[in-house]
Amino acid sequence: MKNQIKIEKIIKPFSKSITVSGDKSISIRCILFASIAIGKSKIFNLLDSEDVISALKIIKKIGVNYKKRKNYLEINGVGINGFSFKNNTLINAGNSGTLARCILGLCSAIDKNLILTGDISLSKRDFSRVIKPLSLFGVNIKNNKDKLPIKFIGSNLLRPINYIENKGSAQIKTCIILSAINTHGITKIKARTSRNHTELLLNHLDYPIKVIKKKNYDLISIAGLKQFNSFRYKIPGDISSASFFIVLTLLSKNSKLVIKDININPSRIGILKILNKMNAKIEILNKRKYKGEQIGDIKIISRKTFKSIKCPQNLNSSAIDEFLLIFLIAAKARGVSSFKNLGELNQKESPRLDIAIHFLKMIGVKVIRNQNDIKIFGNPNLILNNEYRIKNYLKDHRIFMMSVVAALTLGGKWKVDDKDSVKTSFPDFLKISKYLGAKIN
Repeated sequence: MKNQIKIEKIIKPFSKSITVSGDKSISIRCILFASIAIGKSKIFNLLDSEDVISALKIIKKIGVNYKKRKNYLEINGVGINGFSFKNNTLINAGNSGTLARCILGLCSAIDKNLILTGDISLSKRDFSRVIKPLSLFGVNIKNNKDKLPIKFIGSNLLRPINYIENKGSAQIKTCIILSAINTHGITKIKARTSRNHTELLLNHLDYPIKVIKKKNYDLISIAGLKQFNSFRYKIPGDISSASFFIVLTLLSKNSKLVIKDININPSRIGILKILNKMNAKIEILNKRKYKGEQIGDIKIISRKTFKSIKCPQNLNSSAIDEFLLIFLIAAKARGVSSFKNLGELNQKESPRLDIAIHFLKMIGVKVIRNQNDIKIFGNPNLILNNEYRIKNYLKDHRIFMMSVVAALTLGGKWKVDDKDSVKTSFPDFLKISKYLGAKIN
């Protein structure tokens, strides 16, 4: 099949250094904030993926011009509430939940109809989590049982709100913040701790946002309708993309890897904390700060044995995109690992918790599930000899890449569908895998 890969050999020992693509979350946020800045913003190391291309297509449709220069993207911002487009304009977020949910907040003050659509996967996802706060602001939303397509019309008379965000979702939080920027007055959010790229970027832009950190949540207040100037930003490497090679190295024999210039924002490195608790050997070198974000080089050395873990729930949100990989380590660990309150995994591009359990059972790993809690019975001697077929799971790029890591480290003969799914977030994934020595046909 044209869109299928085959892997029949585990990867040989390697000792190398790599870089990975720019951070997807920050790439999308930079595009959205540059579109409402005053003047020309320059964004370097922008992720070249389908999700980011979807963001550029959307801002173009709502009246924002941009140019791709040799080494950067230049966006000519129109200021807050400066968008211009025809009534009933159709915008398509593709596969990106971040883009889809954030664009609703970005356009919340425009009193023309917009129709938001997405691909098959995105159209199955729940949007009630942002529909509720946007309705409180005064946005008029019509939808199909809280799913796409969504027809919405903003208001130039939005009212500030007080909102409790209890899911630990940075997408919801950013949607509310963007709508608050369009709103006269002070909006307040009590938000369960989640990735904070939006807040850090606004701080860098000297926007009036205040964040008071508590143990498990943040108190955020945002003043609306405060114009800000254009900016320059060099996007660091994506920890989520790096994680596939972190786990590939850990599970490979006699291997070492350094991944350079990675975003190590504390709200994103849950996977490093969890894996180190499981006897991984991961170090962060050359730490430095850049516009509020923390950057570093990650050094990984392969391990022969791993410990089981009772995973602290306070690390869930900072590792939510990496649990598929953590489960692979748990499958090779000594003892029983337990993970709780992972229902948010089923709100991603595919029902990832459901698929992960199916995947683990397929490779002979015992799993017990109780609603959104699971226990994984590790097998340190896990070696695969059978043939395995991973079919197209709603174009979920992380399912594809996790399957490749499993095939390259656990053995067996694999056929994995939908290699094009990596274009969503990490187009260079297979290229880098082959650079490290992977035999992929």
